[in-house]
Amino acid sequence: MPAGSTSLRRACTGSRRSSCDRASDHRRHGALIDTLNLENGNGLSISVLPLGAILQSVLAPDREGRIEEITLGLTRPEDYLRDRAYLGAVVGRYANRIANARFTLDGVEHRLTANDGPNTLHGGRRGLGRAEWSMSHIVNGDGPGIELNHQSPDGDEGFPGVLDTRVTYTLTADDRLVVDYEATSDRPTPINLSQHSYWNLGGPSCADILGHEIQLHAEYYTPVDAALIPTGEIRPVAGSVFDLRAPARIGDRLRRQDPQVDLARGFDHNFVLERAGDGLSLAARLAEPRSGRTMEVWTTEPGLQFYTGNFLDGSVMGRGGRPLAARSGCCLETQHFPDSPNRPNFPSTILRPGAAWRSRTVFRFGRVG
Repeated sequence: MPAGSTSLRRACTGSRRSSCDRASDHRRHGALIDTLNLENGNGLSISVLPLGAILQSVLAPDREGRIEEITLGLTRPEDYLRDRAYLGAVVGRYANRIANARFTLDGVEHRLTANDGPNTLHGGRRGLGRAEWSMSHIVNGDGPGIELNHQSPDGDEGFPGVLDTRVTYTLTADDRLVVDYEATSDRPTPINLSQHSYWNLGGPSCADILGHEIQLHAEYYTPVDAALIPTGEIRPVAGSVFDLRAPARIGDRLRRQDPQVDLARGFDHNFVLERAGDGLSLAARLAEPRSGRTMEVWTTEPGLQFYTGNFLDGSVMGRGGRPLAARSGCCLETQHFPDSPNRPNFPSTILRPGAAWRSRTVFRFGRVG
């Protein structure tokens, strides 16, 4: 394939199909498990599942040109039916946590499904990350992409309103993975979607992300309580383990004593991003020195959850029979702040009828010599 081009490819896990223009209706255990794929001429490719709009795979070259997997994942598409770590999923309706599984909106209390102790995590017991999405190849202004659509009914997991959601993955010729979100609702409702991939830029031979270097463009973060719910404080990172404004080895920071890191068993915190207007701003940069791979995260969102895979315990086998253990990958989840429906001092997440909620996050991949 010529450099600078992007192609479409489909992989079918079921019977052979004569057409790959649309996601098939092949179902196993009530979920769609066929995949659609994109690849460009530079060795970068992605695979997407309609189950949970899951980004199942990202392959990228290292400094020597070796193409390897850089996300954590499962061997077979059907294995994701049993996944509880949200590997690669689009999580929502409300990414992250809502305290006590309830919020009050316009004077009405709404009770949600509790699936994280007394709290709601990533939209509830099922959520969008375990829902079935329709899926098709498209071409947009950035190039070929994969579009997924889902309608969440009124009262789904306790959330008000019929929510129509569209997510688009676009892989560009200059090695950017663009993730666009759009949603509308017929009733006022909170909305907060995020991409929950676990990144390990070292590839399959890299056991953990402790040697990765992380840089976050954030002067503040939101501390949490023992249940990992924000306390409401917006605290400066200066002078703390959370000051990641300059590149730092993840392992070095995890070894430092800090009550907040102890509560979360590592990093599992929302960082308040430095914003440059309403457009895309650089939020984070992740680098793995051995492979030379780098990844920048750009977003229109005000926050980013940096999560070091603290609750992966090795009980789930990933690709090639490798246990998914703590620190084997990290998440960089662009988002609005956790528990915002209960925190009036946080940026609002309320979507109202007649309006459209839109968000964009860009993962830009690179290599250093």
